[in-house]
Amino acid sequence: MRAKLLVVLVTCPTRAIARRLASRLIEERLAACVNALPGVESIFRWQGKVERCREILLVIKTTARRFPQLRAAVRNLHPYDVPEIIALPVVAGHTPYLRWVRSIVSSV
Repeated sequence: MRAKLLVVLVTCPTRAIARRLASRLIEERLAACVNALPGVESIFRWQGKVERCREILLVIKTTARRFPQLRAAVRNLHPYDVPEIIALPVVAGHTPYLRWVRSIVSSV
């Protein structure tokens, strides 16, 4: 059975933290690829106040099987009390790319 793929979204407060987190996920084969998108403006309610901040959005490609370890790694390395960790299922894609993601993340 083919591993189900996920795209995981994680926001980070700085480029340095985003790079450190992305590198760790790749080194530990928890992700096949991480895109770091700078310049994201997040607007949210936190502790009774509306907040606005600039963040880096990580777009992480992984498998459902590796998601629990990925989530634990993000929670361990992330400075936020409540980091954004949202997993979205991949329902379709370019077959060779999807195969590559599976091969990278599954070869542990």
